[in-house]
Amino acid sequence: MLKFWSKNLASVTSMMLISVLLLGIWDVKPVNAEVQPLDKDDNTYRIVSLGDSLTVGYEPGVNKNMKPYGFVDRLLEQGLIHGRTEVVNLGINGLTTEGLHRYVQAVVDEKAISPRDMQSGLKDPRAGKIGAKAAQAKTLLANADVITVTIGGNDMLGLLNTSYTASTQGFSALVQQVIKTYTDNVTSVVHNLHRINPDALIVLADQYQPLPKIADKKIYSKMLEAAERFTGLVDEMAESFNKDGIDVKVAHVAKEFVGSEMVMTHILKKDIHPNQHGYEAMARVFSEVIWGEYTKLEASDPSEPMTIFVNGKELKTPYKPIMVNNKNFAAVQDIVNAVGAKSKWSNETSSLTITFEDRTVVITIGAETIKINGEIVPIDTPAFLHKVGKEHKTYAPLEAVAFGLGLDVQYSAKLRTVFIHP
Repeated sequence: MLKFWSKNLASVTSMMLISVLLLGIWDVKPVNAEVQPLDKDDNTYRIVSLGDSLTVGYEPGVNKNMKPYGFVDRLLEQGLIHGRTEVVNLGINGLTTEGLHRYVQAVVDEKAISPRDMQSGLKDPRAGKIGAKAAQAKTLLANADVITVTIGGNDMLGLLNTSYTASTQGFSALVQQVIKTYTDNVTSVVHNLHRINPDALIVLADQYQPLPKIADKKIYSKMLEAAERFTGLVDEMAESFNKDGIDVKVAHVAKEFVGSEMVMTHILKKDIHPNQHGYEAMARVFSEVIWGEYTKLEASDPSEPMTIFVNGKELKTPYKPIMVNNKNFAAVQDIVNAVGAKSKWSNETSSLTITFEDRTVVITIGAETIKINGEIVPIDTPAFLHKVGKEHKTYAPLEAVAFGLGLDVQYSAKLRTVFIHP
């Protein structure tokens, strides 16, 4: 069984790299918009994710019409429970520690870098776009609160390829070679990241091994030992970085996969990447490192109204949000109460006036405009009165209310959940 995987692993890896077509360069920014550097003093928590296909969130079968949903995407959702959050994904499929080292150096130098100069044979189409914007990435990294890094898996790929044929001594020598390469490159990467942003927390993941025990007990033990040595190395490096005043923490993802390789990866499809169970486990580990906790989020039933979180708390209300013409409508008073705004209803004009901080918003039933601080702003769909039981409540497009009040609203299509923050 192992011989089958070993012989086919190289071709499988090549196919994975060629087949991945991804959306946009900054693809975890909410609504997939391109990130614009903002004032670091605002109240947005910023995460920049660097690394290989684990950061991308790659799974076999991904095509241009399917957006990956990996641990980084889940980190955005976890962040939104705590407050305004922005995540930028700079992951590149097939990236090695050497490739990451060269890319981060280009960021420091504020120079574009081609895929060829970054790493020989790099086929991910993201590489060219990300490399071309290396100078802009410096600003993003400088404004980050957290920088996550997954790297080293492609360096260790040779271990899996040779584990079946190499002698114990030869295998150990190869492990040592990989460790040296990893140490040299990642040390350079971390010091450069700290140079760009001395205040950022850098979260560095260790490496899981995907081979299940059922394949070959002897080889499984060798790979597990190699992974444990790697984890020990990362822990030692983090300790050394911290002594030098660099805030580095380790996301111990490797232990999550031990004994569950067949459940948490696509290895049965001859693919070493995590499946959704694996990526969720990674997200939990990273979240616990960053925030000290992880909140399990479930997608709402398509037959049920979407879920709304306001300031990290789920909005529990009998006045459920509804969909009209593919737009999300919510009971305005629920949002008003949740964010601590004030409102006043006028029977004479059939309008609701909302005041929040320095904003005044007037929403009129049936009108194709709203007023924001006296200025008339058009909206796509007017507000209406919706009967719930014996009551009539003002329902308005959620995006219009949020825009008027200056709220941050982000929607997770996977979870069918809206996150709202003042």
